[in-house]
Amino acid sequence: MVRKIAIYGKGGIGKSTTQQNTAAALAHFHDQNVMIHGCDPKADSTRLILGGKMQTTMMDTLREEGEEACTPENIIETGYEGIKCAESGGPEPGVGCAGRGVITAISLMELYDVYEKDLDFVFFDVLGDVVCGGFAMPIRDGKASEIYIVASGEMMALYAANNICKGMVKYAEQSGVRLGGIICNSRNVDGEAELLEDFCAKIGTQMLHFVPRDNIVQKAEFNKQSVVEFDEECNQANEYKILAEKIINNNNFVIPEPMTMDELEDLVVKYGLID
Repeated sequence: MVRKIAIYGKGGIGKSTTQQNTAAALAHFHDQNVMIHGCDPKADSTRLILGGKMQTTMMDTLREEGEEACTPENIIETGYEGIKCAESGGPEPGVGCAGRGVITAISLMELYDVYEKDLDFVFFDVLGDVVCGGFAMPIRDGKASEIYIVASGEMMALYAANNICKGMVKYAEQSGVRLGGIICNSRNVDGEAELLEDFCAKIGTQMLHFVPRDNIVQKAEFNKQSVVEFDEECNQANEYKILAEKIINNNNFVIPEPMTMDELEDLVVKYGLID
């Protein structure tokens, strides 16, 4: 049965980069059939898989050609290692609600039964924090059964992760969605691994993997590739291989217990992030 995973995290944390490199590792090293459905209006959730190509979004297709043109053949492209890619897109800047684009796009994909066809994993790459109903849809309506949060040892990344957990708690009972863990995308903050382990323990989950900082990630992006495609033998490619394997084998899924703001501030003070 296909596993549907939503990736959340603070804007700028490296969520889409982590997601695409993990998807590439799942396909390349573990022979998994993967689809990425980008749910960010920036429509950059599949760029590294498609060799730098900015994919035509579902919302653009809807506006320009109508709903009848939003068929899987028209809006799904295939990239590195056969990974299927779709981008929801959003409204024209300054007009409308981008969350509605997520709702419309996922509903159309379900209409065509896309997520159930010959796939092992579907990744929903979701905009930053849980800011509105549309972006919370994978949590609220059970579109994804597993949630992973990308964070780092920085105050605002932890604040966003804690807020996402609050959104999960609100909908977990009705939707069945569960948190699979925190993925640390390291920023080389002092005591970062220890801080993330402490944070995870307090909210009742695991730090699934600590992804070290490595400039080869940027080099691969400059070459419009995932790290795995750019250099499958490098240390960072191995890190994504390990992360992918941990996702495959993960059976530790929980309803988190978010911290209060006072508790979160006490934690970051303990690690010297706030004077």
